[in-house]
Formats: sequence, C-alpha cells, structure tokens
Amino acid sequence: MNAPYFENSYNTKIPTDIDAAVELLRTAAGETADLNTVSISFGNTRCEVLSVEGMASSQLMAELIYQPMTEFAGQPRTPEEIGKFLMEKSLMSADRQTANDVGTLLELLFSGFAAILTDGLPDAVCFGVQGFEKRAVSLPETEQTVGGARDSFTETVRVNMSLVRRRLKTPALRFQLMKIGKLSKTDVCIAYMEGRCLPETLDRVKQELQSIKLDTVLNAGYIMPFIDHSYGRSVFSAVMVTERPDTACAALNEGKILVFTDNSPGCMILPTVFADNFRTMDDYCEKPFFAAFSRWIKYLSFLLALMLPGLYAALVIFHPEVFPLKLLLNLAAAEEATPYPLVVEMVLLMVLFEIMREAGVRLPKAVGGAVSIVGGLIIGDAAVKSGMVSQPLLIVVGMTATASFVLPSLYPAVSVLRVIFILAGGLGGLYGIAIAAFLLVLNISAVEQYDTAYTSPLSPLKKHGFADIFSRADFRQLAKRRTTVNSGR
Repeated sequence: MNAPYFENSYNTKIPTDIDAAVELLRTAAGETADLNTVSISFGNTRCEVLSVEGMASSQLMAELIYQPMTEFAGQPRTPEEIGKFLMEKSLMSADRQTANDVGTLLELLFSGFAAILTDGLPDAVCFGVQGFEKRAVSLPETEQTVGGARDSFTETVRVNMSLVRRRLKTPALRFQLMKIGKLSKTDVCIAYMEGRCLPETLDRVKQELQSIKLDTVLNAGYIMPFIDHSYGRSVFSAVMVTERPDTACAALNEGKILVFTDNSPGCMILPTVFADNFRTMDDYCEKPFFAAFSRWIKYLSFLLALMLPGLYAALVIFHPEVFPLKLLLNLAAAEEATPYPLVVEMVLLMVLFEIMREAGVRLPKAVGGAVSIVGGLIIGDAAVKSGMVSQPLLIVVGMTATASFVLPSLYPAVSVLRVIFILAGGLGGLYGIAIAAFLLVLNISAVEQYDTAYTSPLSPLKKHGFADIFSRADFRQLAKRRTTVNSGR
C-alpha cells in the first residue's frame, strides 16, 4: 500500500510563492474542510493566515493577529518588512514559532496555532492562539479526600502542568515536552525535580518514551506498557496513576517522575512501591496517630478483599473445627439448604457482584449508583430466599466488596486474585491459601522499577521508609531530613 501523500511530502519545503504554498498545504492535508485561510494584502505583497477551525480561538485571532496586521497594512510593505514585523516588532502571542516544511507547519496548525505565510518568504510564522474546548478543573472522581485540595487534573496537558506549578514555585521543577504517535502527535510531558530525581532514571524514561513507535496515543494506557517494566510479569502495576495535583507534587518532592499524557485526566508516577497504594493526602491532614490507624485499616481492608472469601471456603470445607459449635451448626444448616458446592456459590456471587459493579460504572451517574444498590438488594435477597446461596456466604461477599473499595488503585489486581484465592482455599484448604500467598509475595518481590524494588522500603530494609509503612512521621521530623525514593523516603 502506498504511503499517504502527507507522509511523502512531510519534509517538503514551503514554496516562496504563496499560491503554490497554500495549494501544497491543502493537498497535503487532504483538502480537509476545517483548514481556513484568510488573505491580507500589503500593497503588492499578500499574506495568508491559516488556522484550523475549532483548534484556534476566533477571539484571540481577531485581537492578536487580524487587528495588528490590519493596522500594519496601512501602507505598502516589502516581504522583508512584513517578516521583520512578525518576528521582531509584533507581540501577537507569547508562543511564537517558525516552520519551513509542510510537516512541521501542519503539526502546528493541528495543535491550535495560527500560521502566517508571506509571499516571497520561505518560512511560516506561527502563533499559539489555542482555543479548543476543554473540561474545566473539577472535583476528583476516584480519589476523594476530606482534608486535601478539591481540584483534579483535566485532559489538557498544559492545564495539568499549571496545576503542579501552582504548588511548587521553584526553578528546580522542570517540564519537558515531547510528541508521541506517528499520526496523533500526542503531547507527553515529563515533570521532575532537579537535584532530587536521579539523572540516570530520567534518561531511561526519556529513551523509553522516545522509542514508542505507535501510530496513535489516545491516553496514558497506550504508554504504560513501555515504562512499566513489570507490565507483563506482575499482577500489580509498578506505575501509579493519580488525578490529584497534591499527590503528584508529593511524589515530585520524593524524587519521582511524573508523565502527563494529553487527553488523559491524570498523570503516571514512577518509580512507585507497593506501600504507596496505602498512602493518601488525608494522612498529612490528620494527626500522626490517626494516620497510623487509617493505614492499618487500609492494610486490613486489603487482606479482607483479597483473602476473606478464599479463607472462608477453606475453613468451612476443610477446617470446620475452628468455628464455635453454635456457629458451625448454623453454617452447616445454611450450606445444606443450597444445591451447589460452596466454591461454586462463591464464584457465582463474585461474578454477579462484578456485573453489578460494571453496570454501576458504565451507566450515567444519576442511575448508576441506584442500579448497583437496588440490583444488589433484590438479587441478593431473592438468591437467599430461593435457596440458591446461603446467607452467611452473602455476608462474606458483602464484607469483601466493601473492603475492596477502600483501595481503588489495587482493585483490578485484587478482583482477579480474589478468584484465585477462592479456588486455592476451596481445593486445598489453608495449605492452598498458604501456597497462593507465597506465590503472590514471590511475584511482588520480583518486581523492580528503575532500580527501585517494589517491596521497598521493607525489602531491602530502609530505616525511615520502614516506619512510614505503618505510620506517618511528624512534620518536625520530616523537616529535619530530606528523604527521596532513593534514600528510603
């Protein structure tokens, strides 16, 4: 198949004849309907103002481009005078670039720039007058907070950069932009703190991003497999995604790197460790003793969401002697009244729970929550009354579902591992649970991201970081030591 004309003419220089230049650009763009051109004459010299409808702001173009050029066009001008005016004497936009080939010019136009072609000059002067529609900064959706800030990242990468800059007003904060995707030319930004981020880690991240050869990059999920070294080997992700600017700034302060992707309402943080999933900004808005209590609750919720159904199946089937006699008789009577084995009931309930959760997530907000609650009550009550499942089993599933929502960042991994633990407990008892737990710990311990172990600071043991796993240091102690992800936090 022949390559598109645009790819063949990507490096073609812009002709000095303005009519030929406009025709070349229109042909390279495939005669697209959203490419607009406006002619302005300076005596015998003509200029063409090019823009893409919906990407450039009409108001900014009128104020910053058309009005100054109309005033400048009061008398005949030579091409050199026009070029000097555009590049040296005008203040049309703070973001000003030049393009001398078709590919660069079209890329700028499709990014919201307005380009000015002058008859007789080989370069196009481009001004940043972006005005495309974007979502306003709003409340965080998945990372709710009690004492932290209420703003969240949006789908626009430059807005996200400003949200971070507002909180870290230091020249040590650096942003580096690059474009990824042969066709999409998606803006990807790397943010880091000079002096805290390891230079070798930063270089590796840049190289891995620049090596991506995808045609389109529509969100952060396209990039994650290239920077997450454990993507195909571990059930847990070694790259965290956050929609909260304050969480991102805290990560920068620890020497980590942020990766923003245009069209994604969040940023990726790397390198991260397993314990980062249990820390929230609310921990730093409360007293240390309550932050420690909150973290213990999160660890308990993780264990319940992961192992409670499997542990229940193992005890009921293989080790009923651990239950008090009265409770054991109730459990035996409840299970005797159901037609299916305990493991089948457990897996069936888990599948029904995931179906209702998916329905609640995909439906509009106005009805999504109601469908999940009503569906759970009606189906659960009907299943117990009909004798398909036992009532104790429904209680276990309800506790598991509630605990799984405490740590939303771990939910994808936990939802799959939960089924594995159910099968391990139902087929092997506590011995099966122990084997599954051992394999899980082995899998977590094998993950390493940019020379940082996923089990750090527990293994290898780091003094300050180990204390931070189960509690939070006082701010007076934090002020005395500068800690990063490479020094044990």
